Amino acid sequence: MVLLQPIDTRAAEFIPSPVSDEEAGAMFRAAVNLFSRWKLTDEQAAILLDMPVRTYARWKAGAVGRIDRDGRARLSNLMGIHKALRIIFREPQRAYSWISKPNEAFGGNSALDIMLGGELTDLMRVRRYLDAERGAW
Repeated sequence: MVLLQPIDTRAAEFIPSPVSDEEAGAMFRAAVNLFSRWKLTDEQAAILLDMPVRTYARWKAGAVGRIDRDGRARLSNLMGIHKALRIIFREPQRAYSWISKPNEAFGGNSALDIMLGGELTDLMRVRRYLDAERGAW
């Protein structure tokens, strides 16, 4: 006689692992490429990353320094924004240009205008909007 054994079917608790230094560096390099496609100035990029323009320029040239927790959160949100746009738009150029076009969801401002408010929550606002638009929630 075979006895049935109970199987635990509860979902495991999600415990996020911290972003490693290598991952943060890769996200920074990807963000530099993304900023180029979004046609951002170094000043705008520095605002999105909450760093001095001189520091951004130095890092952009290859001398990436230590990326703190806030910087990692900013980079993560920027990558999420990029991913959502690539899912929403089939043509990459439409995804890249969307960021600077006026949008009624932002009171006629562009997503870039919102993000240039400089706060982490500004990036999060745009990411939440895009995630909702693509049906992620």
